[in-house]
Amino acid sequence: MKKSLFYYLFAVLCAVNLFSSCSENESIAVPIDSELAGKYKGKLDVSISQNGTEIPGGTINSQIINVTKAGDNAVSLSITDFSFMGIEIGDINLENCVLTANGDNYEFTGTTKVEAELLTADVDATGVFSNGSLNLNLDIDATLTGGVKQAVKVTYSGTRLKGDESSEAKITSFVFDRKVAEVDSLVIGESVINEEAKTITFMVADTAKAEYLTALVPTIEVSKGATVVPASGEAQDFSNGKVVTYTVTAEDGTVAEYKASISGNVVVYDFENWTVDKTQTSEENQYPIAEGGWASCNQAVLFIKAFGAFATPPISYTGGWPITSTQDVHSGKLAASMESVDTQGHDNMMGQKVPKVTAGSLFLGNFNPLAAMYPGGAMKTTEFGIPYYKEPVKVTGYYKYTPGTEFYNADGKLQEGVTDKCSLSAVLYEVSNENETLYGDDIYTSDKIVAKVIFTSDQVVEEYTPFELNLEYVKEYNPEKLYKFAVIFSASADGAAYNAAVGSKLVVDNVAIINK
Repeated sequence: MKKSLFYYLFAVLCAVNLFSSCSENESIAVPIDSELAGKYKGKLDVSISQNGTEIPGGTINSQIINVTKAGDNAVSLSITDFSFMGIEIGDINLENCVLTANGDNYEFTGTTKVEAELLTADVDATGVFSNGSLNLNLDIDATLTGGVKQAVKVTYSGTRLKGDESSEAKITSFVFDRKVAEVDSLVIGESVINEEAKTITFMVADTAKAEYLTALVPTIEVSKGATVVPASGEAQDFSNGKVVTYTVTAEDGTVAEYKASISGNVVVYDFENWTVDKTQTSEENQYPIAEGGWASCNQAVLFIKAFGAFATPPISYTGGWPITSTQDVHSGKLAASMESVDTQGHDNMMGQKVPKVTAGSLFLGNFNPLAAMYPGGAMKTTEFGIPYYKEPVKVTGYYKYTPGTEFYNADGKLQEGVTDKCSLSAVLYEVSNENETLYGDDIYTSDKIVAKVIFTSDQVVEEYTPFELNLEYVKEYNPEKLYKFAVIFSASADGAAYNAAVGSKLVVDNVAIINK
């Protein structure tokens, strides 16, 4: 007989009333209130008999049975919310069970007749109370329509609770530690426990393959005295959207279920790796580059350094690079620093205008300085976005910001009383091919935009502060289409229009793109 027959049997039991009768015995004095009545917590095992062999049908490690006084020498028992193998059975009640003394023990028996449309079943119950413990056996002989027989056994062994046990059944910590399992390093950031919704969500690296997510090993902490199943340290399969249910049982038997799953994958930019532009033969012109697809205004400053002598009158930039790594970090060894710098300003350097202040900016994409020589000028030098094959939800990270003290407009005139702003933004847009791009003049206005978010602030932020850029979708994402995604950081929000303050400084670290 297949296991499914057993599951079917119990499903039918849910739909019928379970009437129980317990054997009668001569009246005896039983200390029910002081020694027997109360909650019992213990292990319940189910087995199925097939061809003389007992096959495990499920185990509940913290099953509660309530015992109440039904008379001077009788008790009633209730198995509340009985379930196994994910099947909810409901309450099983044994009413008015007469107790028989046997030394220090109290024994009882009971029988139940179940009649339903598709089966009949005889349930025999035997049990014994002994020094604060309860042992119970249920023998179920079922006959299905057509005469098919199925035998099921339920055994239970539990201990009486004192009454002062904690009822708190919470998961207080759910972490993945690569010291426990190397594969746990694929989990990015901290798990989020939503106590109200009873959910646990976490994110994994976008490089995580499904096969590696089949054996993640969470380390779990629960309320004092509580237990959790599956246990802490047991490998679980979270691949392909699977949800793992964790059942927490408090000391007093209170049960809570949590659903754990992956909420998304993450692309992480920690700015730990930097290089320089080695195409420049002079070390003086080898500007810093943040690895991972980032471009910056360093190339614009290089262009000014290289061609300033051709301006009339000539200009010479001798300051530092606006985009550099810094050891002022949120975590790790390096972060990204952006500072708006004084590039003097000029109306005609090889036909192009040089701003008084070049805004410190760092973005995913490409910088093409030669585009400044063609129609569109400086706005065409910034080619925003990299090919992107996932659906981004938000960009997170940490930042610090200090606005500069002298703000200049596009004409190079000092603007008294104007405070600079930093800008942190992200844009997802559709392209017909990977060569198509958006530029400085249309990155926020193009009709190709699918989603975007822009955050600006003129506030001084001295300590690392988390930011969260939640993308607002204006078009539906279609995985069959091609997209580019740009993350843009600038120490001067209006720097693209040449309005910025000298010395405005933005530092970012631990940036992450969260994908659906």
